[in-house]
Amino acid sequence: MSRMRSLSSLLLMFGLLLVAGPELSAQTIGPKAEELAKVRVRAINFLKTSQSKDGSWTSPDSPAVSGLVAFSLLQSGVPANDPVIEKAMKHFESFVQTDGGIYAPKSQLANYETSILLLVFHEANQQGKHTELIKQADRFLRKLQWDETEQTDQSDPKYGGAGYGRTGDRPDLSNTSFFLDALEAAGAKSDDPAVQNALVFLSRCQNLESEYNTTAAASKINDGGFYYTPAAGGNSPAGQTENGGLRSYGSMTYAGLKSMVFAGLTPHDKRVQAATEWIKKHYSVQENPGLGQQGLFYYFHVFSKSLATLDLDYLRDEAGQLHDWRKELANHLFQLQQENGAWLNKSDRWYEGNPDLATAFSLMSLKYCDPKPAKTN
Repeated sequence: MSRMRSLSSLLLMFGLLLVAGPELSAQTIGPKAEELAKVRVRAINFLKTSQSKDGSWTSPDSPAVSGLVAFSLLQSGVPANDPVIEKAMKHFESFVQTDGGIYAPKSQLANYETSILLLVFHEANQQGKHTELIKQADRFLRKLQWDETEQTDQSDPKYGGAGYGRTGDRPDLSNTSFFLDALEAAGAKSDDPAVQNALVFLSRCQNLESEYNTTAAASKINDGGFYYTPAAGGNSPAGQTENGGLRSYGSMTYAGLKSMVFAGLTPHDKRVQAATEWIKKHYSVQENPGLGQQGLFYYFHVFSKSLATLDLDYLRDEAGQLHDWRKELANHLFQLQQENGAWLNKSDRWYEGNPDLATAFSLMSLKYCDPKPAKTN
């Protein structure tokens, strides 16, 4: 039995997954395949036309958005030998540094940019063309993790995390999630020391007082959700409670849950149990719980990737309502798509008012919404 299949079986215990009964009479889960295909083609065509002559999107000097766009196109079936991808890859190669990182010179985002571009090179790695580059980028990323090599003791809230990559930075859950995605693409397994060190940090980003989290904020909310970072005094864009608690919110909770599963935790673990209870209470494809419309498209991405990683077909919320999350998310994204094929967020926090970025996140989300046959007993 695969690890993901085993996880889905165990999740029955928490009421997240149901695979039989009169409520689930549909033969397939997810959206209509033909409608998804049309929406995907429109988005791909938009991104192909919004590419600059130099191969970039949005900015020629900052490769992160360009990387996410290229990654979303590759995930959506655009082949590596497509002229748009080839032009983008040539552009990305100009950011390869002698230290193995893939980032803009003098960048303050070396971890963020390298993590994203490693994913791109991995997705486009035909006949091992980029294998050595990926290995070098993997080694570079590992040097940026806050651990003993950074003179960081395990008792420090920064331990195991990864930040944007600038000097004097502090780690956060979003960058640590991208960091782990990149390590996984490069071949890391759950027992990799860097992954296990990251688990220490992930646990301290969760509102759950336990032997894994004894930080000052751990017991002040204790709802099982996740926030941005416990480092440097702690921070949550969702705000603080009067007693100094760091409020949980959707995008970080799904990013944290997905990352903990990659690190080898099963549904028996109290951290996974607490996180799954949080997502049952705050299920939504309309908003980023805790932040409303802010960071909505990034939320859609980690929401869909997390539930797909858990191999969940259906999710039952706190009120007992059963959700075909693929269908619900896809249909909502269909409604939000602009006439030109793009998406954008009117709440422009974290640059989601940029249609290149919002469309990339939307395509990345739809990657996990492909219809599939419903499971039966």
